[in-house]
Amino acid sequence: MSYQPRHPGQSRYLAARGLQHHVWTWGPVTGTWPLPANAGLPPLVMLHGWMDVAASFQFMVDALYQAEGHTRRPLIAIDWRGFGDTLTPPCDTFWHPDYLADLDALLNLIAAPGEPVDLLGHSMGGNIGMVYAGLRPQRIRRLVNLEGFGLPASHPRQAPDRLVRWLDELQTDVALRPYTSAEDVATRLKKNNPRLTPERAAWLSRQWARPTDDNRWALRAAPAHKRIHPMLYQKDEALACWARITAPVLWVEGDQTDFFGIGGQGNPWWNDAYPRTEFDERLQVVARVERHVLHRAGHMLHHDQPEALAGAVLAFLSAA
Repeated sequence: MSYQPRHPGQSRYLAARGLQHHVWTWGPVTGTWPLPANAGLPPLVMLHGWMDVAASFQFMVDALYQAEGHTRRPLIAIDWRGFGDTLTPPCDTFWHPDYLADLDALLNLIAAPGEPVDLLGHSMGGNIGMVYAGLRPQRIRRLVNLEGFGLPASHPRQAPDRLVRWLDELQTDVALRPYTSAEDVATRLKKNNPRLTPERAAWLSRQWARPTDDNRWALRAAPAHKRIHPMLYQKDEALACWARITAPVLWVEGDQTDFFGIGGQGNPWWNDAYPRTEFDERLQVVARVERHVLHRAGHMLHHDQPEALAGAVLAFLSAA
């Protein structure tokens, strides 16, 4: 049995920076862009993570409706370039500044100049949202970061090997694994996240992948996302942007997140190159931060505990 959305989204496209960007919308979103100001309730714009899609927020959206009884706030989730149903540009590498520029252009279409929005990002989307909120502080009223921890600090001595590896990867084609069926995709989703219910996995599988002409299922993601990025993550540059954030920030994480290992014991993602204590130090550069932990939730907390997440988000967005 598949999950049945209680409040299905509307599929729309916005043209920006030479691409047709796909967005899902819920609530009072008319066919006119930019959206008119709505009695102090700015749009909530949602940014998905790496190898995810905008539809991934459906469970949280349904929980937001349930908590409010209805929603007068426009809800908009963006498919990043090369993900979901946003077109993939002809490229062999995806550049982080393009995500920032795409977001800037899309917000100019979603909300009129001078009208701030509320921004919510998960993982990669949270990282992009934090940097953007420091670059355009006047554009963001409130910011929600769902486990956008950033990346380990880099060192200049890593640059030569990183660039050589990138050049080597460019010499071979890259592909994503095909799947035999939507059920096969759902099995993969469950393997990635054992907390995901079978019903949600069955529904997500058809958002995460699409059928192909050869009776297989292909992920809605450009294979080039799998290539290593040639430019090193610059922690100090990111924190300089974080320090310019003026909006209140809600930080949300799961108590079972594996980003730093369960309970902070070991880091399977980064081989202990990025300890939890370092992230806590980074977050101190943000002027106003409220922290929230969701119980029985891992990194995909909008899948694991959408009701609890919706409650925390609503309380934060409605606070004076």
